[in-house]
Amino acid sequence: MALRDRLRRLVQRPGSADLAPFEAVVADAGTRAGRARELSDADLTAAAAALRGTKDQGKEELAELCALGREAADRALGERPFDVQLVGALALLSGHVAEMATGEGKTLTGALAAAGYALRGRRVHVMSVNDYLARRDAEWMAPLYALLGVSVGWVGQESTPSERRAAYAADVTYAPVSEVGFDLLRDRLVTDPAERVLPAPEVALVDEADSVLVDEAMVPLVLAGATGLDTAGPGYADLARRLRPGRDYTTDADARNVQLTAAGAREVERDLGGIDLYDPAHLDTLTAVNVALHAEALLHRDVDYIVRDGAVKLISESRGRVALLQRWPDGLQAAVEAKEALESSPGGEILDSVTVQELIGRYPVRCGMTGTALAVAGQLREFYGLEIAVVPPNRPCVRDDRPDRLYATGTDKEVAVAEEIAAAHATGRPVLVGTLDVAASERLARRLRKRGLDPVVLNAKNDAEEAAIIARAGQRGALTVSTQMAGRGTDIRLGDGVAELGGLLVIGTGRYHSSRLDDQLRGRAGRQGDPGASLFLVSLQDDLVTRYAPEESYKGPAAADGTVDDKGARWIVGHAQRVAEGVDLEIHRNTWRYHHLIGLQRAELLAERDKMLAGDLADRAMAEHAPAKHAELVEIAGADAVAAAARQVALFHLDRCWADHLAFLAELREGIHLRSLGRGLDPLVEFNREAVPAGKRLLAQARERTVAAFEKLTATADGVDLDGAGIQRPSATWTYLVHDNPFGSLDERAFKGLVAMFRGKR
Repeated sequence: MALRDRLRRLVQRPGSADLAPFEAVVADAGTRAGRARELSDADLTAAAAALRGTKDQGKEELAELCALGREAADRALGERPFDVQLVGALALLSGHVAEMATGEGKTLTGALAAAGYALRGRRVHVMSVNDYLARRDAEWMAPLYALLGVSVGWVGQESTPSERRAAYAADVTYAPVSEVGFDLLRDRLVTDPAERVLPAPEVALVDEADSVLVDEAMVPLVLAGATGLDTAGPGYADLARRLRPGRDYTTDADARNVQLTAAGAREVERDLGGIDLYDPAHLDTLTAVNVALHAEALLHRDVDYIVRDGAVKLISESRGRVALLQRWPDGLQAAVEAKEALESSPGGEILDSVTVQELIGRYPVRCGMTGTALAVAGQLREFYGLEIAVVPPNRPCVRDDRPDRLYATGTDKEVAVAEEIAAAHATGRPVLVGTLDVAASERLARRLRKRGLDPVVLNAKNDAEEAAIIARAGQRGALTVSTQMAGRGTDIRLGDGVAELGGLLVIGTGRYHSSRLDDQLRGRAGRQGDPGASLFLVSLQDDLVTRYAPEESYKGPAAADGTVDDKGARWIVGHAQRVAEGVDLEIHRNTWRYHHLIGLQRAELLAERDKMLAGDLADRAMAEHAPAKHAELVEIAGADAVAAAARQVALFHLDRCWADHLAFLAELREGIHLRSLGRGLDPLVEFNREAVPAGKRLLAQARERTVAAFEKLTATADGVDLDGAGIQRPSATWTYLVHDNPFGSLDERAFKGLVAMFRGKR
């Protein structure tokens, strides 16, 4: 056994941390099990409390923590952690991302690690992808935390400010990553320190770490203020709908961009009363037409979004579910709503924003867990300084992962998918089918119903029922058709007699743009040593191939049933997926560089704001720069009232300057995009050339505005009149996420460059 372990470590997967130190601690914990079992509940809690204050826990303390945690979980939850779960918890306590297979008990592993951090005196935020998982896990693990003497709370979308403060005051807080980000944005605009809800960041433990830290890393979370509605009238949507593809507009080969032809421009100009569309005076009109055309030609219902409850709901590309609270940048969101003849949602003015990557980067200690981390080990190391610890399963995986079955055409593949499903279903074996989008899931369901089958469909239109649907997916005779990640975070347990049938059969109807998504779907079968199988049926007409390897060809003919066995054809599919992954990484890097600059500028402004908020800096500055006015106001209203007024004026203009700066950067970004297309310039370099000097002027501008506004203040014995000086904040604010990639041309360039690079390596 010892020799086998040494050999395993010698050939350990590259990019993963050495588990030997963790395994040694777990072995030591095993020797303490008897003593832990003899403790009363009160003594167990006291023993855990004795670990508090040991921030740098050594092997002895960690072994004690594991022994107490295992015993507490057994008593409180009826679940006794396996050794590998304790290894995973120790990996998290070492600041790693623990890769653990589906069904291996990541929720309990994370709770043990969170308790360990809390007993070191560190506040932990356990971040999940949605409200449901945050509340479920907090309530599920609460008895464990209580027995260890650790307090726990949770935050959801509907939580009130007081509920949020109480939850964040706990040792461990479960919350969706978006809610933590929104609380941060709101805290940045408070005018009284007591209004803040978030404590200083200490430990971020991220569930589904690859999804949060990679797939959604550059999603900006936005705080907006009311300024009216977006103006994207239905007229532009009607105009775009009348334009004909090919004649009036063209799209590029990978459907990332759309542009009017000369004939299309003339058609638009006639429709709009004979204007010159490209005259600088009509720039706003040209922009509105282009945005409406983008919405019409490039964004498709039931693929990119659905319409539910009278509103446009974006679909998460990585999960195939509704992207809660997410929207496109305001102009495009309004254009899609106009396209669907829906009322325009509030657009407003962006007051502040932060990306998920910036949010997680605030925490001095970061760790996470997921089933598929090693594939993005490079990104986790590059952007977060995180290493991967690949934790072996408690029982060996016996899932039968069959080779891909490749077809020449999409039609051949669809027929084969239906036949494969019908054959397995006839035996009573449960089948879970993964499709690429909502439309594909519904098209497959219709095909199956024509064959007399009755599938349960899980997609963005009924994602609220996800946990219940997936919980039944392993029952005998179950047939589930799902988009992308089927029930991530929910176990699929096999029903009676299903193991004898071979377990759950997972069928993929095409390769995703990321091999991680393939692995996540495949991992729904074979949990904890259960039998199971996976099979992907792929077509050379799939979007992955036509988009990322459009010029590649193969030699071998297709068989009578449409299958293709040519090695070159199989290479094309793998090549297309590698190109897609490379494009995503390059977009991530470029988007990070763009947001990194904004983050640096924001940090400088926030440092100034914190000084204003917490002390008398603003009052002293006004006494220095507007001494006569300051003395006049003090004489009338008193020193305290004037100091409070100076603080409010200074905070208002800092926030006002930042909102103006964000609007300037958004406008600059759009202009840089067009300029770089025409001149072949690097958009990031051009952006920085103008954004950096503008950022350096921010604080000086805010101070000048503050002094000018302070000079206009009037006062009575009752206080200082702020409204009269225009110090009025938005009447309403709201939060959302933006589905946004800056510099479309940069993405395009990266895409084409990577295609060429990979083709050259063939």
